[in-house]
Amino acid sequence: MTEVVAALIWDKDKFMICQRPAHKARGLLWEFVGGKVEPGETKEQALIRECQEELAVTLSIGDVFMDVVHEYPDLTVHLTLFNAVVIEGVPQKFEHKDIKWIAPSGIPNYEFCPADVEILKKIIEVYGNGQGTDT
Repeated sequence: MTEVVAALIWDKDKFMICQRPAHKARGLLWEFVGGKVEPGETKEQALIRECQEELAVTLSIGDVFMDVVHEYPDLTVHLTLFNAVVIEGVPQKFEHKDIKWIAPSGIPNYEFCPADVEILKKIIEVYGNGQGTDT
């Protein structure tokens, strides 16, 4: 099983989603920023490193929002999603095709990685469908 971490980053009433590059597995699907935990790293250290590499931002990591296990045809992941806040930098597209900030009401407008489906349901449960529009 592959340990994977991701960040639920909010800006007011919207959270960040990132579109995977076309050439990668699950290409062009949307996801939360993050990646694999390397040997010797804590989950929090891995998430800080991944966000620096992929977005050029520094995060403050909060508590765990949710974790899920998902079996893809090519791997099984244990995904831990942390609440997080950008404390330094402006998100850049070093790894992803696109970055968007969406309200929970905008979730149905995007096709997400299958591992994120249960998490997205919980976001709607916890935060409601939200008001406003996507940017």
